[in-house]
Amino acid sequence: MKDLLRQRVVVQDSIMKKLNAQVKLEAQSSAAYLAMAAWCDQNSFDNCASFFYEQSNEEREHMLKLFHYISDMGGIATSPTISEVQSDFSSLKEVFEIALESEINVTESINQIVADCRKANDFATENFMQWYVKEQVEEEFVIRRILEYFEMLGEDPKSLLMIDERVKSVTYGE
Repeated sequence: MKDLLRQRVVVQDSIMKKLNAQVKLEAQSSAAYLAMAAWCDQNSFDNCASFFYEQSNEEREHMLKLFHYISDMGGIATSPTISEVQSDFSSLKEVFEIALESEINVTESINQIVADCRKANDFATENFMQWYVKEQVEEEFVIRRILEYFEMLGEDPKSLLMIDERVKSVTYGE
């Protein structure tokens, strides 16, 4: 009977592996954003530091949401090992460029999971992952907007202070 119950809720192994890989990717992003926050703190970009502390927190929440889903669906969620993250940057702009590269990588991974769910007719997981699809639109938009400030204002000290001030007010869809 126990096998029958598990069989009705279990996600295909191939998708489960990708979900666990996504858990690791979210954890890695959280650690990277924490390092970015520390760098911003050390360089007196207070609002950027707050932004990246919040981003780190959000990525951890994304990781936990996936972790719980895997467990709830009868899978085995694995606690991820995190690689060392970059902690030294040449400029504030570089910090945001690396953040955008990371978000694009996360988006591509999420899109692949959704595509695999469609192929496997795993509608429950696809539906669950739609929240992440929407979230990634927001994540990429905000960082792209901040990078636009560097293009508009430049990177002289006054411009960097203005960018640091603007970071706290960048939102998507409001």
